[in-house]
Amino acid sequence: MAIFKKPAIKAQSRKKRDIPHGLFQKCPGCSEVVPEIELAQNQRVCPRCDYHFAQSAKERIDNLLDPESFMEMDGGLKSVDTLRFQGMATYKDRLKNYQERTGLTDAVISGYGMLDGYKVAIAVMDFGFLAATMGSVVGERITRTIEYGTADRSAVIIIAASGGARLYEGMLSLMQMAKTSGALARHAEHRLPYISVLTNPTTAGVMASFASLGDVIIAEPKSMIGFAGPRVIKETTHQDLPERFQTAEFLQEHGLIDMIVPRKKMREQLSQLLSYFSVVP
Repeated sequence: MAIFKKPAIKAQSRKKRDIPHGLFQKCPGCSEVVPEIELAQNQRVCPRCDYHFAQSAKERIDNLLDPESFMEMDGGLKSVDTLRFQGMATYKDRLKNYQERTGLTDAVISGYGMLDGYKVAIAVMDFGFLAATMGSVVGERITRTIEYGTADRSAVIIIAASGGARLYEGMLSLMQMAKTSGALARHAEHRLPYISVLTNPTTAGVMASFASLGDVIIAEPKSMIGFAGPRVIKETTHQDLPERFQTAEFLQEHGLIDMIVPRKKMREQLSQLLSYFSVVP
């Protein structure tokens, strides 16, 4: 038994400095910490390694179209819980949550505007809203955008990013694959251009429909693009998948994608393509 008792030394607790959330982002490409303001100024592309962070639909529209030229269409269309989906949270609750979080009514913004002087009908998907899954409203907005471009004899540009069909709407969601594809077929009959831009990730029902039907298909670097995920494919086929499988670079090598364009050069490339298609400003 000890004769003397060792006095307990209480270290003075240091108060941790509160760092406001969202000031910095850790880059998945190079693991560097990048200030949020620097990302915003660089179109959400890492200035160290060119990794492309997710970008909102509003940011893409601002970066691609001429200033103050965009006019939104069908912004009042909202999804309804037709199937009365029940789970850990109802479909209505999820929609309300994402609407409040993103400021969007659904996972796509659609309308028309000018791109370097060329009029385009454009739809931009936002992965931040329910993983940009395609339900009735997303499919309807994209279809109406295509139909507007056809009636106006304008080029159609769709920026895709999606986890696929929206399971909360069941068959109603899957029907949008045929509807959007049918609208594009009519657009093609009028010999009008459609440019599809694939971003990270573009998968499942969206990739199996309008996203893969472009006259020109562009992808951002290192985007994940495919129908099913690599793990599902591997378990189904019982085969080892090739290196870089389902990346934009792999698909370009195998002919599915026409070109890979960095985000900061996308506007310039789209303008050049529109001039090739002879879309009169």
